[in-house]
Amino acid sequence: MVALMATMPAQAQEAAAIEAAGEIVVTAQKRVQNVQDVPISIAVVSGEELQQQGAASLVDYSGYVPGMNVSNSGTPGQTTITLRGVAPLNASQTVGIYLDDAPVGSSAIYNRAGAFTIDLMPYDLERIEVLKGPQGTLYGASSIGGLVKYVTVQPDTTQFKVRAGVEGFAIKGADGLGWGAQTMVNVPIVQDKLAVSGSFAWRSTPGWVDSVNNAALKDQNDYEQRGGRVAMLWTPTPELSVKLAGIWQSLDSDGNGLYAADLTGERLGDGRSYNNYVPESYDIDLDYYSATIDYDFGAATLTSATTYSKTKSRQVQDASYAFGVLFPLLTEGAIDPGITPFSLDLGLKKWTQEVRLASPSGDRFEWLIGGFFTDETTSNAQLVRSFDMDGNVIAPLDPLAIVGLPATYKEYAVFGNGTFKFSDQFEITGGLRWARNKQTFRQISSGAIVPQADDPGKSAESVFTYSISPQFHINEDAMLYARLATGYRPGGPNVIVPNVPPTVDADRMKNYEVGLKADFADRMVTVDVALFWMDWTDIQVVRSFGGVSGGANGGKATSKGIEGSFALRPTPGLTISATGSYTDASLSEDVPDISGVDGDRLPAVPKYSGAVRADYEFELGGGNKGSFGVGVRHASSRLSLVESDPLAARAKPYTSVDLNASLTIADHWTVRAYARNLLDNKGEMARSTMADGLNRPSFLAISPLQPRTIGVALDMAF
Repeated sequence: MVALMATMPAQAQEAAAIEAAGEIVVTAQKRVQNVQDVPISIAVVSGEELQQQGAASLVDYSGYVPGMNVSNSGTPGQTTITLRGVAPLNASQTVGIYLDDAPVGSSAIYNRAGAFTIDLMPYDLERIEVLKGPQGTLYGASSIGGLVKYVTVQPDTTQFKVRAGVEGFAIKGADGLGWGAQTMVNVPIVQDKLAVSGSFAWRSTPGWVDSVNNAALKDQNDYEQRGGRVAMLWTPTPELSVKLAGIWQSLDSDGNGLYAADLTGERLGDGRSYNNYVPESYDIDLDYYSATIDYDFGAATLTSATTYSKTKSRQVQDASYAFGVLFPLLTEGAIDPGITPFSLDLGLKKWTQEVRLASPSGDRFEWLIGGFFTDETTSNAQLVRSFDMDGNVIAPLDPLAIVGLPATYKEYAVFGNGTFKFSDQFEITGGLRWARNKQTFRQISSGAIVPQADDPGKSAESVFTYSISPQFHINEDAMLYARLATGYRPGGPNVIVPNVPPTVDADRMKNYEVGLKADFADRMVTVDVALFWMDWTDIQVVRSFGGVSGGANGGKATSKGIEGSFALRPTPGLTISATGSYTDASLSEDVPDISGVDGDRLPAVPKYSGAVRADYEFELGGGNKGSFGVGVRHASSRLSLVESDPLAARAKPYTSVDLNASLTIADHWTVRAYARNLLDNKGEMARSTMADGLNRPSFLAISPLQPRTIGVALDMAF
């Protein structure tokens, strides 16, 4: 073991030492640490946990993360994430997404990153780190609510490994069974020096939603996910580490898993139906390439992380309720209501480069300095067609609208972070970041209901963010900390309309937090609790300027509350855990642009959420072992818009019971079984009032908790 440790890079040695002590490794501060030593509220979900619980997407495990709420618009990827009550009030994201060492998704305001979030299949994930509160100092733009960081499994230069698995599952009401298959191979090419790994996963999920307006659209929300990864790790010397990786993932769905209800809340059809006339498909493809080089000089480690990603997505919405119903008004009664499919094509090409120099861990003064650059090219193409109820093109109104919003985003940043240990008990961590972004934009439009335009726009802004965290170590296993941290979400050029401001400014977040992290009785009890108060200023909102929507800044909001987790390990193998949060997120002044008044609750945020779990692992001898787990998660109601908006709708609370069990035979073969939403709770992740083109309420769209899902799987590992 000593010889092996001597050949490992410094960060790998530190991670191995933390894991050997039974502690949880994180890289939240861009250095390897025990999660209990980081003065940030962090939740960690391991890849093994995801596999045991049968989790296939963000929605499946977010209920066990305090302060996190995830809703989707029908499939994985059409996803909105909120942390600590910070919900996007326009189309750009408030929660940053990182894949290993780099951000994914757009920082610009026209690529709709707030509604379309990368949702990686969990196979080949080491863990997911969820950082709460603004992370602007180390992670930059668009992380004002927090950060979700996917950490992948790295190649192993010491052992040949192969894993594979097959899975089958049934969803109540679905036509047919779902299935999944995955495999992973790790090959040391030069012992202790060079290894490559590869993985592939394929998952097919059946649909259970019909359309009340088109009999051919039965079980329309089925979808398939495919993903692959190839990685290489080269460690020619103990000081040098080179990692190369490529990730490819795609999702193809025929329709959305949404229900429709009338304005009284009565669900249409059999209660699991939508009211679309045309298929509402959604497809997304992600290509991601990374190269990370670490060199340990002894006095400091230099890291270079380079990434390139390309994302393409295409969504079709049936906008007949919005535009098709207006045909008689547009033609003075000459044309009857019709069908209007709305196609949205989004594209993103993104380069990132980060270089940082970090001192060794464990010194009295730990420091890190770095620079960051990103270059994005985004596209946003919208097309609204016009058909009569028989599917024939209506020539005078077709196309109804063609809109293109191509844009570029470039950002430069320098940052630093440091921790000074005044004594064994007291230390202070602080950081600074300066960033400047430049954006270009073009508004291209034509059609029957939109003006002809081909107009450019541009913007530039500079932003400072900072953080400071004093920490008091009560003893080796308990820490009190406070944290003041800021973050920002970039603004950008605005639509070109008379009397509209030419740019939208960045909005800012300031977070005040106190917390306790402690292990008691030789880690029999673990506590992690935080009180927070967040001030949100210059909020980016959508404003209507004479019938045309554009961006604007307006208003302030606060989010305050408490979140925490508790774990009890009374006997070997048994863990009883609980998580919970109370979040009071509301406007702190009137915001007429969004019909909000002082005191209104913010959308997409449950006031109360939490979960309890009991997990038991036991040895059976001879390399055989078993496990059993049960969990209950709950979220209170959530609003679709700010409370005073006349179109605001309230999603029903939900409580889900989840079970999982496994049996491992001879250390190599594992049989798993799981049930999600065992009692088939009819709760809702989101509920929205859909309005027509004149802003008149039309019907309710409901994103439901997935019906009872029961699955079994067989895994092999050698």
